Amino acid sequence: MTRVPPSSAGPSGRVGAPAVPILIRLARLGGPRDHRLPSALRVLVATVASLAGSLLADVVVVALAEAVAPSTKGYAHFAFADYAKLTVIGVVIACAAWPVVTRLSWAPRWLFFRLAVVVTLFLWLPDLYILHQGQPTKAVAALMVMHLAIAVVTYNLLVRMAPVRAANGPSDHVAGTTSGPRPRRAS
Repeated sequence: MTRVPPSSAGPSGRVGAPAVPILIRLARLGGPRDHRLPSALRVLVATVASLAGSLLADVVVVALAEAVAPSTKGYAHFAFADYAKLTVIGVVIACAAWPVVTRLSWAPRWLFFRLAVVVTLFLWLPDLYILHQGQPTKAVAALMVMHLAIAVVTYNLLVRMAPVRAANGPSDHVAGTTSGPRPRRAS
């Protein structure tokens, strides 16, 4: 039986066990929060604003795409009913995720921004697939811009209209915006 050096085995004795705490620390999860959660009313208002703003952004992107590239007029995915349904679903999921992230993370804006980037990249995969299947390049590029616009609108409205607040006062100071590592507390 091979002994594993203590430095590479976790408390359970399994190799790889330290990976979970490292990932939790890298994602800035757990630990004491130095912020108050956004109120449910603010999240609701930010959700409504995000829905309206995202749908408006979609309409603008489609109008611009059709103006710049007339060949995209009448493209099936540019029908309001087609993209509005998916936009509403995505925005509602993102808005539901914001309070969860604020509860789990000591740096919620930092984490939520990175999640928004990852989700946007993930949502480009179907766009790339339909491009690969022969859909018009300019129309697919507009769909990708729509995904990006929705992410930008939703992220900004959520973190600004339903911000986390400093735990020690009523101000709307936004916690968790530092880019460096979290300072260690003395034991």
